[in-house]
Amino acid sequence: MANDTITNLRQQVIYSVFPRNYTAQGTFSAIQADLPRIKALGTDIIWLMPIYPIGKAHRKGALGSPYAIADYRSINPELGTMADFKALTTAIHQQGMRVIIDIVYNHTSPDSKLVQQHPDWFYHKSNGDFGNRVADWSDIIDLDYQNSALWTYQIETLKQWATEVDGFRCDVAPLVPLDFWLTARRELAAYKPGLIWLAESNDSAFLKQVRDAGFEDLSDSELYQAFDMVYDYDTLADLHATVAGKRSLGEFARILMKQDVTFPKNYVKLRFLENHDVPRAADYLSTPQQVKNLLAFNLFEKGSALIYAGEEFGAKHLPSLFDRDPVALNGPLALTPMIRQISSIKHHSLFETGAYQVQPVNEQVMQVQYQQADELALGYFAFQTFTGEISCPLANGKYLNQLDGQDIMVKNNQFSFTGDPVIFIKQLICFK
Repeated sequence: MANDTITNLRQQVIYSVFPRNYTAQGTFSAIQADLPRIKALGTDIIWLMPIYPIGKAHRKGALGSPYAIADYRSINPELGTMADFKALTTAIHQQGMRVIIDIVYNHTSPDSKLVQQHPDWFYHKSNGDFGNRVADWSDIIDLDYQNSALWTYQIETLKQWATEVDGFRCDVAPLVPLDFWLTARRELAAYKPGLIWLAESNDSAFLKQVRDAGFEDLSDSELYQAFDMVYDYDTLADLHATVAGKRSLGEFARILMKQDVTFPKNYVKLRFLENHDVPRAADYLSTPQQVKNLLAFNLFEKGSALIYAGEEFGAKHLPSLFDRDPVALNGPLALTPMIRQISSIKHHSLFETGAYQVQPVNEQVMQVQYQQADELALGYFAFQTFTGEISCPLANGKYLNQLDGQDIMVKNNQFSFTGDPVIFIKQLICFK
């Protein structure tokens, strides 16, 4: 694990913004205008998806993927100017939030500035042509980190952006050599201490596919040597199977608890139900109540929590990466109050340092517990529809559900679960 990782990242909520599709305007100015609302959601960190010019060669869709970058050191003029970007980062900081940007260091567009200036910095197939190690990524070509000059260029680029931002979300980080990430982190720490490093990891099926093809692909455990936070892709398929009723809550709890002993003590997972690469939660979860419960569970889990813009409204449509497809900042569900409340609860020190335990109380409801000395936080979340009595380790009495402000009676170590998520904090318990 990175020795200087700050575990209070476990208490943070990250809000992901796709600038081109954020509102109909799709500009930095449009994001800036909405910052008070984003802050009021309980957001600690804003993650801006790629802000750079997009290549034209082999472009997918009308506008191309923001991950097919033409120039690492410039701003996509469709979003605004460099001055507009700096105004946005300044405004984010004024709102008391931090900002991280996407870094896409595995590949560039086939017509990027680096291809034109340094063709030797790229991976070449056996016939000498440019190429990539993942066949369906037709709009990009891979970089080759055997070139030390590339390392210098990429690290200098990080320093350029670090003057404005607070960290980096690193796209397909496992496909870039670990030694590069370790070197980059060390040099950036000397340049600007306290930067946030978030790695997009790979799920096990993708990792095996790449390794079986003869290429390197870093595991989560390897990534934790250089990164503060790593994606939760190692359990996402298990989450999907569980909410679909194809895997028991007991088995899913066992998988989550295995994470807690597999990774270093100061590990931080990025917990999410959705992001720009996977379906919206409201699309794969069957009812609004299941969405509410699983989002509450996701926010309450050990680790940072990710909200993808629109998730707070129960959006079902996943914006296209390749075309103009504005996200609607409204929708059928009003999840903002719950997100805000759990975000506030998550700032309790228990969520950074408390002993973490996940276990089912029956076949439908999961209990998540944090305990430290005489402090206790308990959360109850229905993965499947359930109402009725469930067990609880609290003594007899009336307790305040931190999510809705209602009193709940515990008697004989049981309480009546009405279907919506419940959170108790022992220090904040209201006895009557």
